[in-house]
Amino acid sequence: QVQLVESGGGLVQTGGSLKLSCKASGRTFSSYAGGWFRQAPGKVRDLIAAIDWSGGETYYVDSVKGRFTISRDNAKNTLYLRMNSLKPEDTAVYYCACADAPPGLPPDEFEYWGQGTQVTVSS
Repeated sequence: QVQLVESGGGLVQTGGSLKLSCKASGRTFSSYAGGWFRQAPGKVRDLIAAIDWSGGETYYVDSVKGRFTISRDNAKNTLYLRMNSLKPEDTAVYYCACADAPPGLPPDEFEYWGQGTQVTVSS
């Protein structure tokens, strides 16, 4: 089992920045791929970024490419999402997740999930 706890969400103005953290505990987090999802009100939960176990490979959806950066520090068992140039349409609950997946991003399935952290971008 892997337990994930997100932090770093909040209220920010358009154009601002936030950095989300996801602290992992339990089984060896460093061997798992990681991902960040978001879910806006009335919408499905979508994957927006993923990273392989080493941090050497990343994946982004087009809507966040160039603005968001996913990273990890395996020594600290922590996954990060740096979000710059935030827009009102980035408003959502953000979830981290990890996957015991074969090489290649994004993973087909994520087994472990955090509880989510709210990000609100005001116009």
